[in-house]
Amino acid sequence: MSDLPPCPQCRSPYTYEDGNLLACPECGNEWSAQATAASDEPRTIRDANGNMLIDGDSVTVIKDLKVKGSSLVVKVGTKVRNIRLVDGDHDIDCKIDGIGPMKLKSEFVRKA
Repeated sequence: MSDLPPCPQCRSPYTYEDGNLLACPECGNEWSAQATAASDEPRTIRDANGNMLIDGDSVTVIKDLKVKGSSLVVKVGTKVRNIRLVDGDHDIDCKIDGIGPMKLKSEFVRKA
């Protein structure tokens, strides 16, 4: 088995070297080996006030947020319990009572 890192996009273990890049045959993602070394550090996600967030925290929404594709709005002060941190632009995955599963940006919440 090779000692190449798994694909950062789909976590496939079947990566291979393609010149100076690493490539994934399953999703077609290509990345540099230097970027992989830098991304091995754990990513810290912080709320609007700079407090570090972890899985299972409770947060409060600090701005009215429109729900895409519907007329619903997540109001200021809505408390969201048991968040999950994920990679990507919207880095919080949660369920909001009365709305359902959502993804939120950490810049619009504060730790409760």
